[in-house]
Amino acid sequence: MRRAYRRGELDLKDLDADPVRQFMIWLNEAVLAGELEPNAMALGTVGDDGQPRVRFVLLKSAEQDGFVFFSNYESRKGRDLAAVPRASLAFWWPITERQVRVDGSVSRLSPGRSDAYFASRPHGSQLSTWAARQGEPVEDRAVLLEAAARAADEYAPGHVPRPPYWGGYVLTPERMEFWQGRDDRLHDRFEYRRSETGWSVRRLSP
Repeated sequence: MRRAYRRGELDLKDLDADPVRQFMIWLNEAVLAGELEPNAMALGTVGDDGQPRVRFVLLKSAEQDGFVFFSNYESRKGRDLAAVPRASLAFWWPITERQVRVDGSVSRLSPGRSDAYFASRPHGSQLSTWAARQGEPVEDRAVLLEAAARAADEYAPGHVPRPPYWGGYVLTPERMEFWQGRDDRLHDRFEYRRSETGWSVRRLSP
């Protein structure tokens, strides 16, 4: 269950001064390398009960104001973020042998931005958002299919509005870490930290 990492190396001179730009460089290289789900990211939250929780969600954009994803506001992750509006992200790209970690504060996107993204989703995904109450107990799959059928009857074939309990979040990064696997576990790690004057970067021990 152990493998050597020998595909690349990372030095300070290789890094962009802006970690979001550096992230986009690596994300594009992960896409070109054929990573199966390059925008999949582990999202870690903690609620008012103090219990950390992690799950995978999909990154929809990485911009200067942060990392954007969408979810159900009434889900466990939504309740966690309402209680403690901070989170961590982790990306793992096995083909390129790279990892990126992001820590920061989280806020909701504006209703307009959430509406615009919801309108771009496939029709079936829009209906599923109305049919499912994410993370809530359900008797069996037939209940979900019946709820989806009711949503299809109500909204087909016309416009499907965004449910009020569903929308976007943006994580504003305060710390980002770039990890490149190296042989003998002497990996390359660099940490960016944000301050009032901008980003600083330093090498970390593996």
